[in-house]
Amino acid sequence: MNGRALVAMSGGVDSSVAALMMLEAGYDVTGVTLKLWGGESDSGCCSVSDVEDARRVAAQLGIPHYVFNFADTFDAGVVDPYIESYASGSTPNPCVECNRVVKFGRLLERADALGFDVLATGHHARVVTRDDGGLGLRRGADLAKDQSYVLYMLGQRELARVRFPVGDLTKPEVRARAAALGLRTATKPESMDVCFITRGGRTTFLRDRVGSHPGPIVDAAGMVVGAHDGVEAFTIGQRRGTGVAVGERRYVVDVDAASATVTVGTRVELDRAQVRVRGLHFVDGHPSVAIDRVIDSVLVQTRAHGVPVAASLEGDTVRFSSPQPRVAPGQVVALYDGDHLIAGGIAI
Repeated sequence: MNGRALVAMSGGVDSSVAALMMLEAGYDVTGVTLKLWGGESDSGCCSVSDVEDARRVAAQLGIPHYVFNFADTFDAGVVDPYIESYASGSTPNPCVECNRVVKFGRLLERADALGFDVLATGHHARVVTRDDGGLGLRRGADLAKDQSYVLYMLGQRELARVRFPVGDLTKPEVRARAAALGLRTATKPESMDVCFITRGGRTTFLRDRVGSHPGPIVDAAGMVVGAHDGVEAFTIGQRRGTGVAVGERRYVVDVDAASATVTVGTRVELDRAQVRVRGLHFVDGHPSVAIDRVIDSVLVQTRAHGVPVAASLEGDTVRFSSPQPRVAPGQVVALYDGDHLIAGGIAI
């Protein structure tokens, strides 16, 4: 027996197969599903049906299954900051904060308190041992499903305690493993949206909580070219839904929440040569305040499934080798060496 493993089971196929693989690896496995959101939702991993799917998979595998209610942590650490970020003109990534605060925060602490040796999840990423003996984080084998981008907050302590069993598998291989054992989640569709918001309901969700703040839409020269019903509906880089038709395509290049002003411009006006990053965290365990760090050559990813681009790092500033669309404040900026995650932080 390799030890005791707590497996976070969301009710999806990835975490179902993660539990299966931990069993096959010789662990004493217990499954747990997190109750995070009690409000309306038609997506994500917070529904009653997801809990039932996880429970029934655990029964198929012959392992215990429990539900932990972390709704208070989720509200305070994920939902409230999400609302506050949009209200201030930023574009948050709630999945990142859920990983930071809930899955690899409170859940890992609970696993420790209950005497589990490791915590396993269904993330597509790989923990590896580097040549210097330290731990590293690599992209998942299936690059289309890779989730290392949203795991940049993990350090040496967390990497020593977590397992990502499906990281070496492609998504079709994961589904094949589930189908071979007849797991009910084998063909279950993936959840792609924010789990605590109904599909297409972001604007309504935000306006119900912070109100609507209408204002002008201006061009790069400050000339008014339109009006909007609420600044909460806009994010940097957005093209559709601006309500501005002036021939050439216009993108949202700035959002000023204080004045409720949305600035639109051409693709060239959207481009930037660099982006500043706060809370820069290095996977290798170096201090997060890395003002002296200079890395001449890195690959930078600024969206969950974005294409990495060449850049350099100087302190808290990432300089692109060629101009890139402006990174919305609040989004993750992840730095890679090949498929090894070096560090990440939040765009300012």
